Amino acid sequence: MFTIKKGILLSVFTLIAILAACSDKPTFEEFFHKEMKENAKEYDKEVNYSYSLIHKEEEVIQPNDAIAVFTEHNPRGDQVFIAYFKQKEGQWEWKQTRGAEWDTPVKWSAMHQKSYIYSGAISDSSIKEVFAGRKKAKIIEVEGDKQFWYAVSDKKDVEVKMVMEDGTQEAVEELDDKMLEESTERFNKR
Repeated sequence: MFTIKKGILLSVFTLIAILAACSDKPTFEEFFHKEMKENAKEYDKEVNYSYSLIHKEEEVIQPNDAIAVFTEHNPRGDQVFIAYFKQKEGQWEWKQTRGAEWDTPVKWSAMHQKSYIYSGAISDSSIKEVFAGRKKAKIIEVEGDKQFWYAVSDKKDVEVKMVMEDGTQEAVEELDDKMLEESTERFNKR
């Protein structure tokens, strides 16, 4: 027998279900994949574009933010990126991105807004730790001997140091001048 009490309970549960469905905002990961699928539409099929999310972390600098580290095969080849996101009024926004490649003269880069995110690609297995100023970087395994590191600092223009397997430390400039010179010479010989 249907009573008023059962009718009220049924109405309340129905209302809760409707409200839950209406306020269903995409998770960070859902937002990321949607944006990347939109990005893929910009490339011709010959490019064989692909991407892979290899690391994500939420609440990195402040509440309602996130970092994604992802690889991408695009017209420039294989690259690795770090992107910073913020959520505002329940909606995710893509704020900044930095990219890197392995075996290039660019050894690291930094985002230009506070908090500064320093990052770079590593293909040298003898590197055990990376520091951006006093902040120890998080090192992420990408594939084979390829790794990617990032560190969040509230200071701009900090020294980047790598700690090697044998314990020695090496300050690393953003650009490897010797490698840049060799790349330029190879390019000019063409």
